[in-house]
Amino acid sequence: MKRALIAYLDSVKARDPAPRSRWEILIYPGAWALAFHRAAHWLFEAELWFLARLVNHIGRLLTAIDIHPGARIGSFLFIDHGFSVIGETSQIGDNVTIYQNVTLGGTNPTDGIPGKRHPTIEDDVIIGSGAQVLGPITVGKGARIGANAVVTRDVPPGATMVGIPARPTLVDADTLQHFVPYGTPCSERFDPATQQLEILKCEVEALRAKLATLIDAQARRDDADRQSA
Repeated sequence: MKRALIAYLDSVKARDPAPRSRWEILIYPGAWALAFHRAAHWLFEAELWFLARLVNHIGRLLTAIDIHPGARIGSFLFIDHGFSVIGETSQIGDNVTIYQNVTLGGTNPTDGIPGKRHPTIEDDVIIGSGAQVLGPITVGKGARIGANAVVTRDVPPGATMVGIPARPTLVDADTLQHFVPYGTPCSERFDPATQQLEILKCEVEALRAKLATLIDAQARRDDADRQSA
């Protein structure tokens, strides 16, 4: 138990330069919210619904972080600051970092069919402040969700998503080897507008290549028709 707590505190310290010691992390709202959730989830799994909700509401009152008791959370989740919401069927892997004002939200089950409504967040993901990840989608391992992005589709492993709706952007390989605060690289070389132009150029080149292939195929068919005539 003690070793597990120390390992968790060290994992947070590795991602946050602010605390001078482990003792400071012990009073972080994110650490307390996770502790309340562990208790609430245990009660939820035991089908003690009211008690699970009661613990959840106490945790939300004290930390301003709302984690549904049904959410499944792996090891070393770090919620920096607070005011975040994690829905009932959310699944979070190991070493995930979530900044303030993030929502892991669900879709509206208008067809009346219950099931997974919230996202699956795989290991080592960083979700920037204000981001909204919505629906039963999967955010791949090591992905970065930029601040204020709205994600409604699956995110490939290692991708960096920015914008509304969120789209992948090109990031230097050197950047991905380091921890990226708020999910968005802050170097001068990172220019979302420029990166989006590069993506559009790649798409145009792909369309040109496809068009050339179609023209060539049509020309061959025309030659074959003339020869048969």
